[in-house]
Amino acid sequence: MKSLINYIPAIILVMAAVSCLNLNDVPEPTAAEEQSKLREYLGNLEKQGNNIDTTAAGVYYIKMADGTGEKAKEGDTLTVGYVGYYLSGYVFDASYWHNQVDSTFTFVLGNPPLLEGWDDGMKLMNKNSKYQLVIPSSLAYGSEGSGMIPPYQTLVFVVIMKDLKPKN
Repeated sequence: MKSLINYIPAIILVMAAVSCLNLNDVPEPTAAEEQSKLREYLGNLEKQGNNIDTTAAGVYYIKMADGTGEKAKEGDTLTVGYVGYYLSGYVFDASYWHNQVDSTFTFVLGNPPLLEGWDDGMKLMNKNSKYQLVIPSSLAYGSEGSGMIPPYQTLVFVVIMKDLKPKN
C-alpha cells in the first residue's frame, strides 16, 4: 500500500496534464491537403515510369497486367484479390483479411454499389487483369470519412480480377 501512495503525486500530475489537452485543436485534414498529397503521389508514380490514366469519373489507374474476355459490367459477379492502402502506404484493408482460404472477395458489381470509385475502377477490368486504382476521397468516403478511413483520404487499391461471371 505504501508503494501506491508514492505514485499518487505522479498520477495527479499526469491527470492534470491530460485534462489540459484539447483534442479539438488537432486540425482536420482538408481537401487542399489531399489534393497536394495526391499530386505528389501521382508524380512519384510517373517518375517511376508508370503510365497513369483516368476514368471519366476521376479514378486514376495503372494497368499492371492484361486480362482476357469481356470487361466487368454492372450486375456481373466479380471475384477479386486486393490490397487497399493510403497514399502513405498504410494498409487498411485486404481481401485476405476477409477470406483466408483463397484471399478473395466476391461481390455483384453495383448491387449495392460499394464505393463510386471502386465500382468505376472494376469496369476497367476483365478476368486475370491487374490494376492499381487511385481513388480520390470524393469517389470514396469524402469529407466525412468512415470508421478507420479519415476525412479527405485518397484510397489506393491493387486489384487482381480472379473471376468474372456475367449477369446473364
